[in-house]
Order: sequence, then structure tokens, then C-alpha cells
Amino acid sequence: MSDITFMDKLLDGAEVEWKHLGDFAEIRRGTAITKKETQPGDFPVVGNGPGYNYFHAESNRIGETIVIARSGAYAGLVSLWTIQLFLTDAFSIHPAHEYLRPKYVYYLLKKDQEKIHQMGQGAGVPHVRASDFEGYPIPIPCPSNPKKSLEIQGEIVRILDAFTELTAELTAELTARKKQYNYYRDQLLRFEDGEVEWKTLGEVCEFKNGFAFKSNLFKESGLPIVRITNITGSTVDLSDVKFFDPSDYKENTEGYAINRGDILIAMSGATTGKIGCFDSSETAYLNQRVGKFVPNADLLNNRYLYHFLLAKTEAMYVLAGGGAQANLSSRVLLEKLLIPIPHADNPSRSIIEQKKIADILDKLDALTNSLTEGLPREIELRRQQYEYYRDLLLSFPKPEEVEV
Repeated sequence: MSDITFMDKLLDGAEVEWKHLGDFAEIRRGTAITKKETQPGDFPVVGNGPGYNYFHAESNRIGETIVIARSGAYAGLVSLWTIQLFLTDAFSIHPAHEYLRPKYVYYLLKKDQEKIHQMGQGAGVPHVRASDFEGYPIPIPCPSNPKKSLEIQGEIVRILDAFTELTAELTAELTARKKQYNYYRDQLLRFEDGEVEWKTLGEVCEFKNGFAFKSNLFKESGLPIVRITNITGSTVDLSDVKFFDPSDYKENTEGYAINRGDILIAMSGATTGKIGCFDSSETAYLNQRVGKFVPNADLLNNRYLYHFLLAKTEAMYVLAGGGAQANLSSRVLLEKLLIPIPHADNPSRSIIEQKKIADILDKLDALTNSLTEGLPREIELRRQQYEYYRDLLLSFPKPEEVEV
């Protein structure tokens, strides 16, 4: 069935009119309250963020509630709550149930999330105002027949709910698989006394620090630079990289090349200790405060090292001093971090054992983290499918004079 036929069947000849949200919904401000003013209770206090940090003894919102964060970094964030809560630095939208389904309005606003965020931009702390939504344009199918309108809205909500519920189920399964991977990784890397020899990382591995590429010489194209922000904790994300031209530097930058399979680590800041395995066929280059492990191939299997380092993220963060200003020294890393080497007196047998452990963990890792196979890929496909149908179902013809 084509998209046009599908929408024609859904609307069944019904016209769509754009109305002001304020004409069909009540917009209520939250109640100013600080954490010290709350009384211990069961109702989450929801304000200018994506969740809640503390509870209150009273509730001032009941039933399905659309919440818009009012100020701060999350100004304009749209969320839907189905539990009783206490609303503070935000405002809520309560559609008139005889004309609008709350979740239909939620999906419409969520579709415009980026535009709504931009409404709060400007000098100082970002703010969005409740009054901004009084005239917010909302498409209402068949407004002259509220019963039919609600039926159409309900079908749209049902379809979009199916996608979001499936994604939620897949995400929950992914969380379970991550726990499973962590469990087996810890089991496979836990050895009894005498089974392994604990060596400092420097005894079996070398380390390469990054180059101080100058930000004022970054390009929009050229050779890619991997910065600490590109390291995700398991992979290296190349969706947002800077580029450079080797002719801009007197130094030879070839020694800072990164190739497929290289294991990188963030050496400073909040991401200190995070690991990323470079999985691109394109050569990239190490920026300063990004390090690369170079294992001795006769003594240490690269993928064994990768899984070991994933288990030591917190330990490396501690070695760096912790905090927002954490700074990891390559010398400390190589001297203080101990790695278990099975059959250390027989290097060839040791490499075989390391590879056996790494192969098992690689299979679990692929199911847990791979963007080309396993659940992460499935979740991404479902997200794309959801966005496609969301845009299809909620992109009604809009008169030119009606704008967000």
C-alpha cells in the first residue's frame, strides 16, 4: 500500500484544520519549589530536566501530563508522564479530551522537538514561555466531528505506540545483554592464583600519545582527527570529526596514524579512561589527549587487551585522579595497570589462550555493541522506521501562514 493510499484510508475523506493549541488545551505553570522545601513522599518532582532527582509529599499533576521544561540546558524538552507528579520549573499541557488525545499532542510536539528547543535560544539562560504555546499550531483532523477526529487520532497514536513499545523492548533486551557480556567478561578474566602471571601493561604493550593539532587549522575536509569526544566507551564515533591538511605542519604526522583495530583511550576530562576500538577502513590521526595501545604481538592479543581494558575503565579513571579535571598519564598507565597473562612462560600457548577468550567475548560484544549486527543495529532500524511513520502520520498539509 502506498503512503498516499494509507493516509487517504486513515483520514477517510476527513479535512484537517490547523488550530491554536491554546484553544483546545489548558496550559498550566509549575509551582516554584526548592529541594529544601520538599517533604519526603512518593511523588517525583519534575522540572527543567529529562527526569527527577527527588520526591515530594504532594502531587499537583494527575493523569497523562505533557511537560515542557521551562529553562536551562533542557529548555523546551517535551516529555509525557503517566504517573502523579509535582511539577516545578516547567509547565504542563492538558488537552480537552473531547477534542484532542493527550498522546496525539505529545507526538506532534515531540516531532517538533528541535524547533521547540530553538524557541528558547537567545542571550543568557535559555527560556521558553507558556504563552509561546497558546498560539502553537496543531492539526486537528475532522474538527467538525469530534468523535471521528478522536478515532483518527487514536489510530495514529496506536501505530506510533507500537513502534515505541517495540523499541523499548529491544532496548531492555540490550541492557540485559550488556549485563550478560559484563558478567562473562569478568568471569573469563578472573583467574586463580598460579594460573596467570600478572604483568604491568608496559611489559607487554607500548603506548602512543596523540599530536597537538591546532584548532585554528581544522578543516571541513582532509584527513580525519580523532578527539576524546569521538571515543564512546567501546567504539570510535566518526560522525563528528575535524580534519587537517598535513602541509599545514612542519612535523611528520604519519606517526600518529590510526588503523582498523587500533585501541584508543581518552586521556583527560570527563571521558578519561573510556576505550574505543577503531573500526574504519579509513586512516585517521590521534589528537592530543588521545592515546593508542600498541601491544607486543608475540605476548599480547589485541582483542584480549581490548576486553581487559573495558573491564578497567573505572580503575583507569581512578589512576587519572578522578573528577572533571582527570588527567591520565601514559607512564602511570603502563606502570600501574596490571594485566593477567595466561601461560606467560610459553608465549605461543599464551596467545592461543588469549585469542580463545577474546573470541568468546567478541561474539557477545557484537550482539551488545555492534552497529552493523545484533540489537544495536535492530534498534537503529526501528528508530528510523518510527521516524519515517511519525513524519508520515503527522505531516499534515499546512497553510503557508501557519508556522511554528
